Amino acid sequence: MTPLTTATVHLAMDSSELAAHLLTDLVIKAVIVLAAVTVLALGMVMLWRRAGKGGDRGAGR
Repeated sequence: MTPLTTATVHLAMDSSELAAHLLTDLVIKAVIVLAAVTVLALGMVMLWRRAGKGGDRGAGR
């Protein structure tokens, strides 16, 4: 019975390591997506302002 118990414990440890790895992967991917969306939003704001359609930049003309 000892080998079966050892195998069960080993499988349980492997599954928890897999879950930790998947969670870490998810967090890393979420950070990458948030950074990309932030850069995209900032770029769009800069283009919008350069086109003269945002804020009061062209209000005095």
